[in-house]
Amino acid sequence: MANKALHKIYTRLEAITKATVSLRASGVSNDELATVEGRLAQVVKTKGDLVTLQVFAGTEGIPTDAEVSFHGEPPTLKVSDQLSGRFFNAYGHPIDGGPEVEGEEREVGGPSVNPYKRRQPSELIPTGIAGIDLNNTLVSGQKIPFFADPDQPYNQVMADVALRADVDKIILGGMGLSNDDYLFFRGAFESAGALEKIVSFVNTTEEPPVERLLIPDMALAAAEYFAVDRNEKVLVLLTDMTLYADALSIVSNRMDQIPSKDSMPGSLYSDLAKIYEKAVQLPTGGSITIIAVTTLNDGDITHAIPDNTGYITEGQLFLRADSDTGKVIVDPFRSLSRLKQLVQGKKTREDHSQVMNAGVRLYADAQNAKTKLENGFDLSDYDLRCLDYAKEYAVRLLSIDVNIKIEEMLDTAWELFGKYFKPEETGIKQALIDKYWKWQ
Repeated sequence: MANKALHKIYTRLEAITKATVSLRASGVSNDELATVEGRLAQVVKTKGDLVTLQVFAGTEGIPTDAEVSFHGEPPTLKVSDQLSGRFFNAYGHPIDGGPEVEGEEREVGGPSVNPYKRRQPSELIPTGIAGIDLNNTLVSGQKIPFFADPDQPYNQVMADVALRADVDKIILGGMGLSNDDYLFFRGAFESAGALEKIVSFVNTTEEPPVERLLIPDMALAAAEYFAVDRNEKVLVLLTDMTLYADALSIVSNRMDQIPSKDSMPGSLYSDLAKIYEKAVQLPTGGSITIIAVTTLNDGDITHAIPDNTGYITEGQLFLRADSDTGKVIVDPFRSLSRLKQLVQGKKTREDHSQVMNAGVRLYADAQNAKTKLENGFDLSDYDLRCLDYAKEYAVRLLSIDVNIKIEEMLDTAWELFGKYFKPEETGIKQALIDKYWKWQ
């Protein structure tokens, strides 16, 4: 039925908004692609024979007698090993000067993997960043966002994670990237000689915001090919999900939908969940792990975008500037990986969780000492040692520019404990102290 629509050209629009057009048409399905006056569009709503299309490049200049033809299918991506090392736009067309990809056409934005085919995640994904690996260990098949203020170097952290993570493929979905960001990612991947394992889908600030809505679907269609068909460990990096949500709100506002909290569409939760739920550990060994960036507005974690994200994902990694050291750190108090216990001490050294807990607790004691100092109270010897420890802990273990293996992170933590504290002040089990307390 839908294919018949392809041959029929409609030339009468009932309504035009800044992002959408509406017309009467039969045999049309949701998510189907269409061409409106030569511009690509997608069906976002059908009510009887009234069809609303979202026009990706905007509707400016489109007349009421515009030609509309339906393609009879939703957006697709050609998948094959030729995707590797390439940069594409939101429609899956190359933007790196290379040839079009030959391969099997796959529908994008389909359902996530059947729960029956999922396995409990159990593989560690090391990133080299101690604030992640030591305190908030990542697991393959996990979905987790970075929460960061817009002035934090989150794209640099994403590139670092991509280049250090022990995975087979990295898929970058860039939404609303500045040209500098796009060139930064491209340069970072090329200079590291890692381009072959990276596939990038990019929408820049110069392109229509509505196109961003296709990026996660394209990235995840590629990820599913490598994870499901090729049994590979795939890491998907999505930046910035706040700009993705803003594009959702542009479309829903222009369709006269009543917005919910923070002028976001009422469907925000399900729109985000549809993306994040693609994370999976498959029984065959393939996996899709999703790390996304959600930029915060003035650090507001209660905004609808981070708020909904927190319900869907398995924790969050919180970036902030540390005023004492000038470093950007992964905040140990506001970050959380809900799956870390699946690998800590099982895929890492036996002392991992005890060292992590002691490290964060002593850092918390330093924050208490700081509050006492600011309020004019006298500090004890223990308070002073905590403050010195906290500075070194931030520089050597929380800072995002630390790149070391997990064993070295644990050894560094033991070194700091030995330098500033007595064994009994750490609260670590005696058996582990006997084994690892080497520093006097």
